[in-house]
Amino acid sequence: MTDMRIVLTTAGSQDEARRIANTLVERKLTACVNIISKAQSIYRWEGKIQEAEEWLLLIKTTAPLFEKLRDAIKELHPYELPECLSLSVDDGSEEYLNWIAGSIAS
Repeated sequence: MTDMRIVLTTAGSQDEARRIANTLVERKLTACVNIISKAQSIYRWEGKIQEAEEWLLLIKTTAPLFEKLRDAIKELHPYELPECLSLSVDDGSEEYLNWIAGSIAS
């Protein structure tokens, strides 16, 4: 078990996804953000089924930084209720995990 986390959020456009990703990396809240383009989202919002094309952000961070990262997503995101899910990383390449740890705020 590690203290590494993968955090998921979505954005409504590529520009929005890039702006959020760049800001999170600049603030050293994440080592890396992968942006996966044009995910089709189907969801219930305000009692109606909605569809949207979104960009999925896979954000690499640590458990101690999650709260700050979550607050930054809320600050940066135009959505009223942005997705923000933290998934535990049980194991991984030691070198990669060390790179993440060395690339973020301590």
